[in-house]
Amino acid sequence: MNVDGSAAQGSPEKHQFQAEVAELLNLMIHSVYSETDVFLRELVSNASDACDKVRYEAIARPELLAGDERLAIRIKPDASAKTLTIADNGIGMDRQELIDNLGTLARSGTKAFLKGLKDAKDGLGLIGQFGVGFYAAFMVADRIEVTSRRAGAAEAWTWTSASGAGFEVSPATPEQAARVSRGTEIVLHLKEDAARYLQPYELERIVRTYSDHVLFPIELIDDKGEARQVNAASALWQRSKSEVTPEDYTQAYRSLAMAFDEPALTLHYKVEGRQSYAVLLFVPSTPPFDLSDPARKGRVKLYVRRVYITDDAELLPAYLRFVRGVVDSEDLPLNLSREMLQNNPQVRQIRSGLVGRVLSELESTATKDAETYGKIWETFGPILKEGLYEDQERRAQLLGLARFASTAGDTPRSIKDYVADLKPNQTEIYYLVGDSLDRLKSNPKLEAAKARGVEVLLLTDPVDAFWTTMPQEFEGKPLKSLSQGEVDFSLIPLVDEEKAKDADPNTFEDDAAVLEAAKQVLGDKVADVKASTRLTDSASCLVASAQGRDRELERLLERQNRGSATKPILELNMKHAMVRALGTAKKEDRAQDVDDLANLLLDEACILDGEIPSDPAAFARRLNAYVVRALRGTASA
Repeated sequence: MNVDGSAAQGSPEKHQFQAEVAELLNLMIHSVYSETDVFLRELVSNASDACDKVRYEAIARPELLAGDERLAIRIKPDASAKTLTIADNGIGMDRQELIDNLGTLARSGTKAFLKGLKDAKDGLGLIGQFGVGFYAAFMVADRIEVTSRRAGAAEAWTWTSASGAGFEVSPATPEQAARVSRGTEIVLHLKEDAARYLQPYELERIVRTYSDHVLFPIELIDDKGEARQVNAASALWQRSKSEVTPEDYTQAYRSLAMAFDEPALTLHYKVEGRQSYAVLLFVPSTPPFDLSDPARKGRVKLYVRRVYITDDAELLPAYLRFVRGVVDSEDLPLNLSREMLQNNPQVRQIRSGLVGRVLSELESTATKDAETYGKIWETFGPILKEGLYEDQERRAQLLGLARFASTAGDTPRSIKDYVADLKPNQTEIYYLVGDSLDRLKSNPKLEAAKARGVEVLLLTDPVDAFWTTMPQEFEGKPLKSLSQGEVDFSLIPLVDEEKAKDADPNTFEDDAAVLEAAKQVLGDKVADVKASTRLTDSASCLVASAQGRDRELERLLERQNRGSATKPILELNMKHAMVRALGTAKKEDRAQDVDDLANLLLDEACILDGEIPSDPAAFARRLNAYVVRALRGTASA
């Protein structure tokens, strides 16, 4: 070795890896990780960084690019030699930089990083931090040669390592030096089980998946030496909106979402300040194939400085999982682990900003283009309504975005429309949950509301039974179920006052005795029997208590065997002829008729709720007996 510490011409210098690097390499070489594709992403990312650096330095020193201005990354498989070469004409490295950059981990927290890599089930999630990504190549290669020439330097140097047993640095051979006029060439001698990385189609697949939007051309060299660009080399989201055509957005959407439809809505913007990131999001026009996946995972891809990181960063909540697109951060470290993604304050701020922007854009579309928003709601409304249950902070905003079928007509209505049309003295927003719009429209629980012209929202999505269990209000008006608790319409004027005057005001002389008689007959089949304020034409209905679960939620949970069902409350229309017949039978001490009529009233209420009577045979017997008696003219009622 010369007195200046450099190697004599042609003689290799032997070095030991820093202890932490040796430990890291041991993990890589003996890794059981299956996602080895990450190595190519990391090497391409490093090459892209090198091109970025030389482009920056060339601003002050244009001569660095003289004669080689086109920056590119080249990938060359050689099946006969079983080598894979990744080369760039970026900034390059000199002798000392090769030693420092490829022999040490010059970063604080290295020991903690290594512990995390050992402990993590998805250890590859930690690879990619500065000074670490290069070593992922040892997962697929048992020997690596790196030849590099610093931009503007006369000498090229070669770094070589086999199986993690230290490394050697020596001057490049004339052949190596001729290949690398500027930048870095990495030659991987692949392991036997990594032979698939010699297949051009496999390399192209990885590049398109992970590095398609690297801003420099990535060229795949075939066995004839011909180059073919395999990446788009253009991050659409980093371009100004004025430079992008609708056709560009459609192609980007189809590429990112692997879809064939047109985007219904596009969000393209940049955030600058304490954090800098670019956003390109799409709302599809047709449901994505994985929308009903029980995992409810989002599919917004996270990039860091145009390098793909993951599509599992949960940048949007589950109720916005239909949104597709990209978020590209300038500030986050490369390849965050899952734990870091969950806890990183920058990621939390990005999430918050994204959710707010998406919901605001939906609000704007609902106001400016009701037809487009109507189609979005029709396609994704049931998914958005999950947020009414899960997102307390944005519940009012989501409720404002919701559209509902109602008794006011065939056009879906917003809560804002509903509140604008409240009747005099109406202080609540009424709704009814069920599994069929037709069945809800004929539900007897609507009768008192219809008599007063009160609009009722008709909710038929399964999720409606869940989000309505949470306290909900809009502009100070609480939402109230017509099948739960007490309902009082007495202060709201009737639509037809004359008809009300003509109605028979009399009820059975002892309502309490009728209710008690029915309760004694039905026993523990019901929680209680009460006089109804919501019925005007039908004889009976079933409701839940104010503290209990809504009837539709009870049915859903019962079908899934999740918890025991609570007993319903039977409400009776005290003016109905059938209820009066029960009163008469009680007064005349006809026990069998009391028993039959009470059970018929319960079974009828079950049928109107879409349920089967608990004893269908007994129901048929009682009904047949009364029909026959009526036909004979002997029915006591």
